[in-house]
Amino acid sequence: MTQKQFIYTLKLIPRLVDENNWTEKEKSIVSDHFQALQELKMADKLIMAGRTLNMDETTFGIVILLADTKEEARTMMESDPAVKEGVMTAELFPYKIALLNENFLKLNQNA
Repeated sequence: MTQKQFIYTLKLIPRLVDENNWTEKEKSIVSDHFQALQELKMADKLIMAGRTLNMDETTFGIVILLADTKEEARTMMESDPAVKEGVMTAELFPYKIALLNENFLKLNQNA
């Protein structure tokens, strides 16, 4: 079966847009979120992940996955510690990369 691409968007819950509201618990959950993304990358399920650098109500993150089915992608998204623990909300979409700058990948291999 050919794997399909999916993207999920992440948004912080409104209370956490203000960094002064973060507790050690939220910081730990986001650290677990990053670790989970690294594990998906090592399992060749993660294509890329990132976030906007602004910290206001428009901030968001994206995760692009490879999965056999939408259900598998949904399970990965719902297993994300930030989603599971309610620090971020997420929405899943079927996705397809149309263009990929391979030079960017080469230049940032050691970043």
